[in-house]
Amino acid sequence: MKYSCVQWNDLPDEILMIILKNLTNAEVLYSLLGVNKRLNNIAVDPVFTNNLSLVMSTSDGLVYSLSDPILDRFCLYILPKIHQNIEWLHLQSRSMERFLRATNFPNLYGISLHNIQAKTAIDLFTEQTTVIHTLKKQLLSFIIDISTKGTECYKRDNNAIIFNHILTMFTNLQYLNFDRSSIYDDRLFFCMRRPTVVSTNLLELHVSLHTFDDCLYLLDGHFNQLHSLYVDVSGIFKSVREVSLFDERPFEHEFFLQSAQSFPFLEKLYECNHERQMYKECSKSIIKYPYLKQLDIICTCKDYHKQFLFDTKTCLSFDVHGPECAVLDLANNNLFHKNIWTNKVYFE
Repeated sequence: MKYSCVQWNDLPDEILMIILKNLTNAEVLYSLLGVNKRLNNIAVDPVFTNNLSLVMSTSDGLVYSLSDPILDRFCLYILPKIHQNIEWLHLQSRSMERFLRATNFPNLYGISLHNIQAKTAIDLFTEQTTVIHTLKKQLLSFIIDISTKGTECYKRDNNAIIFNHILTMFTNLQYLNFDRSSIYDDRLFFCMRRPTVVSTNLLELHVSLHTFDDCLYLLDGHFNQLHSLYVDVSGIFKSVREVSLFDERPFEHEFFLQSAQSFPFLEKLYECNHERQMYKECSKSIIKYPYLKQLDIICTCKDYHKQFLFDTKTCLSFDVHGPECAVLDLANNNLFHKNIWTNKVYFE
Protein backbone atom coordinates (compact mmCIF):
# COMPACT_ATOMS: atom_id res chain seq x y z
CA MET A 1 0.00 0.00 0.00
CA LYS A 2 1.29 3.42 -0.87
CA TYR A 3 1.02 6.34 1.57
CA SER A 4 0.92 9.98 0.56
CA CYS A 5 2.33 12.76 2.69
CA VAL A 6 0.21 15.89 2.62
CA GLN A 7 2.37 19.01 2.94
CA TRP A 8 1.26 22.23 4.63
CA ASN A 9 1.27 24.00 1.28
CA ASP A 10 -1.11 21.40 -0.17
CA LEU A 11 -3.87 22.34 2.30
CA PRO A 12 -6.31 25.19 1.65
CA ASP A 13 -6.20 28.16 4.03
CA GLU A 14 -9.52 27.20 5.63
CA ILE A 15 -8.22 23.75 6.64
CA LEU A 16 -4.94 25.20 7.86
CA MET A 17 -6.76 27.68 10.09
CA ILE A 18 -8.84 24.89 11.64
CA ILE A 19 -5.69 22.89 12.41
CA LEU A 20 -3.71 25.84 13.74
CA LYS A 21 -6.48 26.95 16.10
CA ASN A 22 -5.77 23.78 18.09
CA LEU A 23 -2.29 25.12 18.86
CA THR A 24 -1.35 28.03 21.09
CA ASN A 25 -0.74 31.32 19.34
CA ALA A 26 2.90 31.23 20.41
CA GLU A 27 3.32 27.77 18.85
CA VAL A 28 1.82 28.97 15.57
CA LEU A 29 4.10 32.00 15.38
CA TYR A 30 7.22 30.11 16.42
CA SER A 31 6.59 27.31 13.90
CA LEU A 32 5.34 29.18 10.82
CA LEU A 33 6.71 32.71 10.79
CA GLY A 34 9.62 32.89 8.36
CA VAL A 35 8.87 29.63 6.52
CA ASN A 36 7.35 31.18 3.39
CA LYS A 37 5.13 34.08 2.35
CA ARG A 38 1.86 32.14 2.48
CA LEU A 39 2.47 30.75 5.97
CA ASN A 40 3.70 34.16 7.11
CA ASN A 41 0.38 35.71 6.10
CA ILE A 42 -1.52 33.05 8.02
CA ALA A 43 0.68 33.31 11.13
CA VAL A 44 0.29 37.09 11.42
CA ASP A 45 -3.50 36.92 11.20
CA PRO A 46 -5.13 38.77 14.14
CA VAL A 47 -6.54 35.44 15.32
CA PHE A 48 -3.00 34.45 16.32
CA THR A 49 -1.47 37.83 17.19
CA ASN A 50 -4.06 39.95 19.03
CA ASN A 51 -3.94 37.94 22.25
CA LEU A 52 -0.53 36.39 22.82
CA SER A 53 0.47 34.11 25.69
CA LEU A 54 4.24 34.04 26.16
CA VAL A 55 4.26 31.54 29.03
CA MET A 56 4.22 27.79 29.51
CA SER A 57 1.40 26.37 31.63
CA THR A 58 1.13 22.97 33.28
CA SER A 59 -2.05 20.96 33.83
CA ASP A 60 -2.01 21.80 37.56
CA GLY A 61 -2.02 25.55 36.93
CA LEU A 62 1.67 26.38 37.34
CA VAL A 63 3.11 28.98 34.96
CA TYR A 64 6.69 29.11 33.71
CA SER A 65 8.75 31.27 31.39
CA LEU A 66 9.49 30.12 27.85
CA SER A 67 12.80 28.38 27.26
CA ASP A 68 15.71 30.63 26.28
CA PRO A 69 15.87 29.61 22.57
CA ILE A 70 12.15 30.30 22.13
CA LEU A 71 12.43 33.53 24.11
CA ASP A 72 15.32 34.67 21.90
CA ARG A 73 13.39 34.03 18.68
CA PHE A 74 10.37 35.95 19.91
CA CYS A 75 12.36 38.96 21.10
CA LEU A 76 14.70 39.21 18.11
CA TYR A 77 12.44 38.19 15.23
CA ILE A 78 8.75 37.53 15.93
CA LEU A 79 7.62 40.41 18.17
CA PRO A 80 9.12 43.16 15.96
CA LYS A 81 7.09 41.77 13.02
CA ILE A 82 3.72 41.58 14.79
CA HIS A 83 4.01 44.31 17.45
CA GLN A 84 1.27 46.48 15.93
CA ASN A 85 -1.25 43.62 16.10
CA ILE A 86 -0.74 42.79 19.78
CA GLU A 87 -3.52 43.96 22.10
CA TRP A 88 -3.04 41.66 25.08
CA LEU A 89 0.06 39.93 26.47
CA HIS A 90 0.26 37.09 29.00
CA LEU A 91 3.69 37.27 30.65
CA GLN A 92 5.71 35.51 33.32
CA SER A 93 7.64 37.71 35.74
CA ARG A 94 11.10 36.35 34.89
CA SER A 95 10.86 37.13 31.16
CA MET A 96 8.48 40.10 31.25
CA GLU A 97 11.14 42.83 31.08
CA ARG A 98 12.83 41.31 28.06
CA PHE A 99 9.60 40.88 26.10
CA LEU A 100 8.45 44.43 26.78
CA ARG A 101 11.84 45.86 25.76
CA ALA A 102 11.93 43.90 22.48
CA THR A 103 9.80 46.45 20.62
CA ASN A 104 7.05 49.00 21.11
CA PHE A 105 3.39 47.91 21.39
CA PRO A 106 1.23 50.79 20.17
CA ASN A 107 -2.09 48.90 20.46
CA LEU A 108 -1.41 47.00 23.67
CA TYR A 109 -4.15 47.65 26.24
CA GLY A 110 -4.02 44.59 28.52
CA ILE A 111 -1.41 42.53 30.40
CA SER A 112 -1.70 39.36 32.47
CA LEU A 113 1.30 39.01 34.79
CA HIS A 114 1.80 35.54 36.28
CA ASN A 115 3.86 34.03 39.07
CA ILE A 116 5.43 37.20 40.42
CA GLN A 117 6.89 37.42 43.92
CA ALA A 118 5.46 40.10 46.20
CA LYS A 119 8.75 41.98 46.68
CA THR A 120 9.38 41.96 42.92
CA ALA A 121 5.89 43.32 42.33
CA ILE A 122 6.33 46.12 44.88
CA ASP A 123 9.60 47.17 43.22
CA LEU A 124 8.06 46.87 39.75
CA PHE A 125 5.18 49.24 40.49
CA THR A 126 7.16 51.81 42.50
CA GLU A 127 10.39 52.29 40.56
CA GLN A 128 10.13 54.88 37.80
CA THR A 129 12.75 53.13 35.65
CA THR A 130 10.91 49.82 35.09
CA VAL A 131 9.75 49.15 31.54
CA ILE A 132 6.15 48.68 32.63
CA HIS A 133 6.18 52.28 33.83
CA THR A 134 6.20 53.37 30.18
CA LEU A 135 2.75 51.78 29.80
CA LYS A 136 1.18 53.52 32.79
CA LYS A 137 -1.25 55.61 30.71
CA GLN A 138 -1.72 53.03 27.95
CA LEU A 139 -2.98 49.98 29.84
CA LEU A 140 -6.72 49.66 30.37
CA SER A 141 -6.81 46.10 31.73
CA PHE A 142 -4.50 44.28 34.13
CA ILE A 143 -4.46 40.80 35.67
CA ILE A 144 -1.90 39.85 38.32
CA ASP A 145 -1.12 36.51 39.94
CA ILE A 146 1.14 36.89 42.99
CA SER A 147 3.10 33.90 44.26
CA THR A 148 4.30 33.42 47.84
CA LYS A 149 6.03 30.12 47.10
CA GLY A 150 9.57 30.18 48.43
CA THR A 151 9.04 33.54 50.12
CA GLU A 152 10.53 33.53 53.61
CA CYS A 153 9.37 36.93 54.86
CA TYR A 154 5.97 37.37 53.27
CA LYS A 155 4.09 40.17 55.01
CA ARG A 156 0.34 39.96 55.28
CA ASP A 157 -0.16 43.48 53.94
CA ASN A 158 2.04 43.00 50.85
CA ASN A 159 -0.95 42.43 48.61
CA ALA A 160 -2.60 45.63 49.85
CA ILE A 161 0.61 47.56 49.07
CA ILE A 162 0.73 46.10 45.55
CA PHE A 163 -2.98 46.78 44.99
CA ASN A 164 -2.53 50.46 45.88
CA HIS A 165 0.58 50.81 43.71
CA ILE A 166 -1.08 49.24 40.65
CA LEU A 167 -4.00 51.66 40.73
CA THR A 168 -1.66 54.56 41.44
CA MET A 169 0.52 53.74 38.42
CA PHE A 170 -2.14 52.78 35.86
CA THR A 171 -4.38 55.83 36.08
CA ASN A 172 -6.56 54.84 33.10
CA LEU A 173 -7.19 51.29 34.25
CA GLN A 174 -10.77 50.14 33.62
CA TYR A 175 -10.43 46.45 34.48
CA LEU A 176 -8.37 44.94 37.31
CA ASN A 177 -8.26 41.29 38.31
CA PHE A 178 -6.46 40.90 41.65
CA ASP A 179 -8.01 37.53 42.27
CA ARG A 180 -6.29 34.85 44.29
CA SER A 181 -3.99 32.47 42.50
CA SER A 182 -5.33 29.05 41.54
CA ILE A 183 -2.34 27.59 43.41
CA TYR A 184 -1.75 29.93 46.36
CA ASP A 185 -4.56 31.34 48.50
CA ASP A 186 -3.18 34.88 48.73
CA ARG A 187 -6.04 37.23 49.55
CA LEU A 188 -6.20 40.97 49.99
CA PHE A 189 -6.19 42.10 53.61
CA PHE A 190 -6.83 45.78 54.37
CA CYS A 191 -6.90 45.69 58.18
CA MET A 192 -3.24 46.75 58.41
CA ARG A 193 -3.08 48.95 55.31
CA ARG A 194 -6.28 50.54 53.98
CA PRO A 195 -6.89 51.36 50.29
CA THR A 196 -5.47 54.82 49.61
CA VAL A 197 -6.05 55.25 45.89
CA VAL A 198 -9.08 56.85 44.27
CA SER A 199 -9.90 55.83 40.69
CA THR A 200 -12.45 57.57 38.51
CA ASN A 201 -11.91 55.16 35.59
CA LEU A 202 -12.09 51.67 37.10
CA LEU A 203 -15.25 49.91 35.87
CA GLU A 204 -14.72 46.26 36.80
CA LEU A 205 -12.82 44.77 39.74
CA HIS A 206 -12.14 41.14 40.68
CA VAL A 207 -10.69 40.57 44.17
CA SER A 208 -10.31 37.85 46.79
CA LEU A 209 -10.60 39.20 50.32
CA HIS A 210 -10.06 37.90 53.84
CA THR A 211 -13.16 39.43 55.47
CA PHE A 212 -16.31 41.41 54.75
CA ASP A 213 -14.63 44.41 56.38
CA ASP A 214 -12.08 44.38 53.55
CA CYS A 215 -14.96 44.67 51.10
CA LEU A 216 -16.32 47.68 52.99
CA TYR A 217 -12.90 49.35 52.88
CA LEU A 218 -12.91 48.95 49.09
CA LEU A 219 -16.36 50.44 48.66
CA ASP A 220 -15.70 53.46 50.84
CA GLY A 221 -15.72 56.02 48.00
CA HIS A 222 -12.58 54.79 46.21
CA PHE A 223 -14.16 53.82 42.86
CA ASN A 224 -17.07 56.05 41.94
CA GLN A 225 -17.42 54.63 38.40
CA LEU A 226 -17.27 50.96 39.38
CA HIS A 227 -20.20 49.00 37.92
CA SER A 228 -19.04 45.37 38.35
CA LEU A 229 -17.45 43.99 41.52
CA TYR A 230 -16.60 40.29 41.82
CA VAL A 231 -15.63 39.33 45.37
CA ASP A 232 -14.49 36.03 46.85
CA VAL A 233 -14.46 36.31 50.65
CA SER A 234 -12.37 33.77 52.53
CA GLY A 235 -14.16 30.82 54.09
CA ILE A 236 -17.86 31.55 53.65
CA PHE A 237 -19.91 28.42 54.41
CA LYS A 238 -23.56 29.33 53.93
CA SER A 239 -24.93 25.81 54.48
CA VAL A 240 -23.40 25.27 57.95
CA ARG A 241 -25.94 25.47 60.80
CA GLU A 242 -24.09 23.81 63.70
CA VAL A 243 -20.47 24.23 64.87
CA SER A 244 -18.40 22.76 67.74
CA LEU A 245 -15.22 24.56 68.82
CA PHE A 246 -12.35 22.93 70.76
CA ASP A 247 -8.82 24.15 71.38
CA GLU A 248 -6.04 24.27 73.97
CA ARG A 249 -5.29 27.87 73.01
CA PRO A 250 -7.60 30.76 73.88
CA PHE A 251 -10.28 31.92 71.48
CA GLU A 252 -9.82 35.66 71.13
CA HIS A 253 -12.50 38.13 70.06
CA GLU A 254 -11.04 38.23 66.54
CA PHE A 255 -11.54 34.46 66.24
CA PHE A 256 -15.26 34.72 67.00
CA LEU A 257 -15.54 37.62 64.58
CA GLN A 258 -14.04 35.51 61.81
CA SER A 259 -16.18 32.48 62.65
CA ALA A 260 -19.36 34.56 62.59
CA GLN A 261 -18.42 35.80 59.13
CA SER A 262 -17.48 32.32 57.93
CA PHE A 263 -20.76 30.77 59.14
CA PRO A 264 -23.32 33.53 58.55
CA PHE A 265 -26.38 31.27 59.12
CA LEU A 266 -25.15 29.51 62.25
CA GLU A 267 -27.97 28.31 64.56
CA LYS A 268 -26.20 26.09 67.12
CA LEU A 269 -22.81 26.68 68.73
CA TYR A 270 -20.97 24.43 71.19
CA GLU A 271 -17.66 25.59 72.68
CA CYS A 272 -15.07 23.89 74.87
CA ASN A 273 -12.12 25.99 75.99
CA HIS A 274 -10.76 26.65 79.51
CA GLU A 275 -7.92 28.97 78.47
CA ARG A 276 -8.35 32.60 79.53
CA GLN A 277 -8.47 35.21 76.77
CA MET A 278 -5.36 37.38 76.50
CA TYR A 279 -6.93 40.47 74.90
CA LYS A 280 -10.39 40.54 76.48
CA GLU A 281 -10.16 44.18 77.62
CA CYS A 282 -9.30 45.56 74.19
CA SER A 283 -11.95 47.63 72.44
CA LYS A 284 -13.36 45.52 69.61
CA SER A 285 -16.16 45.59 67.08
CA ILE A 286 -19.35 43.83 68.14
CA ILE A 287 -19.84 40.31 66.78
CA LYS A 288 -23.21 39.52 65.23
CA TYR A 289 -24.86 36.10 65.22
CA PRO A 290 -28.16 36.91 63.49
CA TYR A 291 -29.47 33.31 63.44
CA LEU A 292 -27.97 31.75 66.58
CA LYS A 293 -30.66 30.04 68.69
CA GLN A 294 -28.78 27.51 70.80
CA LEU A 295 -25.54 28.10 72.75
CA ASP A 296 -23.57 25.63 74.89
CA ILE A 297 -20.64 27.15 76.81
CA ILE A 298 -20.59 24.82 79.85
CA CYS A 299 -17.03 23.67 79.18
CA THR A 300 -15.57 27.16 79.10
CA CYS A 301 -14.15 29.69 81.53
CA LYS A 302 -15.92 32.93 82.43
CA ASP A 303 -14.20 34.91 79.69
CA TYR A 304 -16.36 33.15 77.11
CA HIS A 305 -19.51 33.62 79.19
CA LYS A 306 -18.86 37.35 79.04
CA GLN A 307 -18.04 37.04 75.36
CA PHE A 308 -21.55 35.87 74.51
CA LEU A 309 -23.74 37.33 77.25
CA PHE A 310 -22.73 40.99 77.06
CA ASP A 311 -23.90 43.01 74.08
CA THR A 312 -20.74 45.11 74.28
CA LYS A 313 -19.04 42.06 72.73
CA THR A 314 -21.72 40.04 70.92
CA CYS A 315 -25.11 40.82 69.41
CA LEU A 316 -27.68 37.99 69.42
CA SER A 317 -30.80 38.64 67.36
CA PHE A 318 -32.82 35.77 68.86
CA ASP A 319 -33.57 34.67 72.43
CA VAL A 320 -30.86 32.02 72.77
CA HIS A 321 -31.30 28.83 74.80
CA GLY A 322 -28.41 27.21 76.67
CA PRO A 323 -27.53 24.93 79.65
CA GLU A 324 -28.07 26.34 83.16
CA CYS A 325 -24.55 25.53 84.39
CA ALA A 326 -23.14 28.23 82.17
CA VAL A 327 -24.24 31.03 84.52
CA LEU A 328 -22.57 29.79 87.71
CA ASP A 329 -19.33 31.69 87.20
CA LEU A 330 -21.24 34.82 86.36
CA ALA A 331 -23.33 34.62 89.53
CA ASN A 332 -20.27 34.01 91.71
CA ASN A 333 -18.65 37.14 90.29
CA ASN A 334 -21.77 39.29 90.90
CA LEU A 335 -21.99 40.20 87.24
CA PHE A 336 -25.77 40.15 87.38
CA HIS A 337 -25.72 43.25 89.58
CA LYS A 338 -23.77 45.36 87.09
CA ASN A 339 -26.65 45.46 84.60
CA ILE A 340 -24.40 44.62 81.69
CA TRP A 341 -25.79 41.20 80.84
CA THR A 342 -28.15 42.33 78.08
CA ASN A 343 -28.27 39.46 75.57
CA LYS A 344 -31.36 37.33 76.21
CA VAL A 345 -30.20 33.81 77.04
CA TYR A 346 -32.61 31.30 78.60
CA PHE A 347 -30.88 28.49 80.49
CA GLU A 348 -32.42 25.03 80.65
